[in-house]
Amino acid sequence: MTHFKKFSVTVAGAAGALVLMNTAAVAAVSEETAYVLNTFSFLVHGFLVMLMAAGFAMLEAGLVRTKNTATICLKNIALYSMAGLVFYIIGYNVMYVDVGSYFGSFSLLYNSSGAELALINAEDATDAQVAEVVGNGYSVMSDWFFQMVFVATTASIVSGTLAERIKVWPFMIFVVVLSAVIYPVQASWTWGGGWLSEMGFSDFAGSTLVHSCGGWAALMGALILGARKGRYANGGARPMPGANLPLATLGTFILWFGWFGFNGGSQLALGSAMDATAISIIYVNTNLAAAAGVVAAMALTQFLYGKIDLTMCLNGALAGLVAITAGPDLQNHAIAIVVGAIGAVLAVFTVPLLDKFKIDDVVGAIPVHLVAGIWGTLAVGIFGSGSLGTQIIGIVAVGVFVCAASAIVWTVLRLTVGIRVSEEDEELGLDMVELGLEAYPEFGRGSQKL
Repeated sequence: MTHFKKFSVTVAGAAGALVLMNTAAVAAVSEETAYVLNTFSFLVHGFLVMLMAAGFAMLEAGLVRTKNTATICLKNIALYSMAGLVFYIIGYNVMYVDVGSYFGSFSLLYNSSGAELALINAEDATDAQVAEVVGNGYSVMSDWFFQMVFVATTASIVSGTLAERIKVWPFMIFVVVLSAVIYPVQASWTWGGGWLSEMGFSDFAGSTLVHSCGGWAALMGALILGARKGRYANGGARPMPGANLPLATLGTFILWFGWFGFNGGSQLALGSAMDATAISIIYVNTNLAAAAGVVAAMALTQFLYGKIDLTMCLNGALAGLVAITAGPDLQNHAIAIVVGAIGAVLAVFTVPLLDKFKIDDVVGAIPVHLVAGIWGTLAVGIFGSGSLGTQIIGIVAVGVFVCAASAIVWTVLRLTVGIRVSEEDEELGLDMVELGLEAYPEFGRGSQKL
């Protein structure tokens, strides 16, 4: 996502390994056509990633109990909105504008370029005006839009882990800090051209910079917030099954679909035959990794528990997707299957490990996004062209920073406004406590008043 220039073309995007090239020389199209195609790619892939917000909402709504369904839906649409506003106000600048080794500018607002506005407002645009805009390689705000949907994804990861016991407004305050500082700073180290980029750290679409970042933040929140009432008793974990598995399955399919934009758009260009071919490879690897994750989770849960666990299979698909996100450009498709399957296996084994330490993760976001994200980033050093040592440095650096920053924010919130509802409110359900309504009133307490 770094703003690199070579000849007259700037290629910037939300994730990963940048292919630096003179588009006009490589593509059999005009420079203006390449500009249009690159902008089109940012916008279309961006709204595919935006659809993932609906996927997270449905997945989480299906995996919480009915008394918390409306609240989780509110949190997901609110966090998407809040993340977008904050990323416009300051987050994008911190991540991409005038980035040194560790962060960019803390200036406010990011708008269309003067050249683009002059072109739009010109009564009779000159060739020089067109050339100045086209020379950037893509529309400025198409890049911003593609970047923004990634930070919203990071915030969604935190939402599911902390469901059913966290207050809405303190959670939204955390989303503001995450979107303004925590996510942009660590992402600038690689995608903004910071110190990890200079070392050669590689994370094509964000296994670490998006998914592990969200996973670390969720882990710190879970530790400080504590488990749901009654979740752990008598030395074991008490099952609290989700209320709507068809809805959770639909959410998983929506996320799978949106992931093609997540990984495919991170090619950062569509102005040449090479870019189109690369995106095709990325799509196939993304799909294969998710499919391998499902099958691996099916086989493993059958072996371990004697029955296939649907929720583990849904998370197996997501773990496969997270794992391949760091290196979806692998040209050997069989490796994508291996990466996805291992990601799912690690996620399945992590679930009981978290229960052993009484870390309550309602939707399994930590196994999926943190653990599989770490594995996917390591896989680039194992199967790809990256250095394994450099990949480890990047993983550790992001983990330390996000954990420290998140722990500080969660602790301050806990000591000031409070982050957890009372035991009585938790028993009643966040829908009635925070929203004063029920997602399913005909089946809940509301029906008893009739």
